[in-house]
Amino acid sequence: MPLPLYLLAVAVFAMGTSEFMLAGLVPDIAASLDVSVGAAGLLTSAFAVGMIVGAPLMAALARRWPARASLLGFVLVFAVVHVVGALTTSFAVLLVTRVVAAGANAGFLAVALSTAATLVASDQKGRALAVLLSGTTVATIAGVPGGAVLGTVLGWRATFWAIALLCLPAAFGVVKGIPARVGKTPRDTPAHSSLRDEIAQLAMPRLVLVMLLGALVNAATFATFTFLAPIVTDTAGLGELWVSVVLVLFGAGSFVGVTLAGRLSDQRPGTVIAVGGPLLLLGWVALATLAAQPVALLLLVFVQGTLSFALGSTLIARVLYEAAGAPTMGGSYATAALNIGAASGPVVAAATLGTNADDLGPVWVSGLLVTVALLIALPLRRFIAPRVGQAIR
Repeated sequence: MPLPLYLLAVAVFAMGTSEFMLAGLVPDIAASLDVSVGAAGLLTSAFAVGMIVGAPLMAALARRWPARASLLGFVLVFAVVHVVGALTTSFAVLLVTRVVAAGANAGFLAVALSTAATLVASDQKGRALAVLLSGTTVATIAGVPGGAVLGTVLGWRATFWAIALLCLPAAFGVVKGIPARVGKTPRDTPAHSSLRDEIAQLAMPRLVLVMLLGALVNAATFATFTFLAPIVTDTAGLGELWVSVVLVLFGAGSFVGVTLAGRLSDQRPGTVIAVGGPLLLLGWVALATLAAQPVALLLLVFVQGTLSFALGSTLIARVLYEAAGAPTMGGSYATAALNIGAASGPVVAAATLGTNADDLGPVWVSGLLVTVALLIALPLRRFIAPRVGQAIR
């Protein structure tokens, strides 16, 4: 894979750390800014909404700019709003910075995904996606726990300063690694497609279908990931320090998952769906059944991280393939699918917390969402994941 892809992954790491780090900082932010914990929790929702809305808007705004200028601009905006967040004493201002940061994050990822398609051969989009998403998975392994420790020792503002500093090598990598005039269109795509033509791609059934499936699988992933802490401490009876261990295991599994998907999703997407999908469903059922057993919990969290990201990244890679006719907007469609799932999964899961399912309600929700995805995907597997050499249009 080209070096520029790995440099882009550094920026994705910084942004992924910012996206996930807030989970452990909400109580401190609430106390510092004199708001309720519930109100402080809106910072997470604001980021998710900014990601969903920001992906297509930022991609449309940047479609006529050189890729390097767009990526650099998004990284710098992301850094500046974190500096503002670190300095502000106003919750309203902090809330606005999260929305702007999410928009910059979404824009960067959308442009990066589209740019990645021009840096690799036309049949290696899955591998390119895996490299970019590795930045997110490493963020869950190292960035998020590191941010939590930094916030505990030096206060929540220190984590915002750390993210801003992480953006500097990311910006340097964009300047040095991305060619000034890198093409924005794959070799088999018309070079001058209008915005209307690119948006019209959303009327294609196969593109809409793989976006839906990607959103469902990602919703299942984040339904449980968001509420792992009470499962660890209350259901399994482990100490609070084990929460970080479980998050690291999940992140390690996700890294393995995107790595495996990078090797298989280009040539054997149907196999990943047919094998990984049922195994993922069985894993959620096993986790809901055995979560009270610490050893089983630790093992299954790693396994589910692996399967969730292997299947999810394969489906998102299919989005990039099916959106080949939208060379500047295709990355935003993939980003939107990812974040619709990330935003909706926890909302559905939260509704189960007051039921008889209690802390395990989110895990059952994950199983249900994967079941829905499989009921759609398995009968249509040849349609959504054509064999190598078979026309995909």
